[in-house]
Amino acid sequence: MPRVKRSIHARKKRRKVLEEARGYWGLKSRSYRYAKEQVEHSLVYAYRDRKNKKREFRRLWIMRINAAARANGLSYNQFVNGCAKAGIELDRKVLADLAVSDPAAFGQIAEQAKAALAKA
Repeated sequence: MPRVKRSIHARKKRRKVLEEARGYWGLKSRSYRYAKEQVEHSLVYAYRDRKNKKREFRRLWIMRINAAARANGLSYNQFVNGCAKAGIELDRKVLADLAVSDPAAFGQIAEQAKAALAKA
């Protein structure tokens, strides 16, 4: 079996890790051993926090919708239920944006939700 020389590939692998570790503090940006460990952790954090970001935005949208719905005499739960019964298919992101930027339009949607709740 022929001998395999890894010099070029090994250096390429190390250089890739060290480039990903640029900007880290101390040996984590200069030493392959510490940089590799930190890059692995960083990738784990990035994956985890991409999920958490979605969770945090959903919480923010719900808070904004709840505040605007209460200003129109409904709880969040009643508002969402009324929207479903009225056939309003706007997602939380759009509803939260309306609640902040255009309270009058949100008020009209809230009135439609109230009417749909009254019918049922």
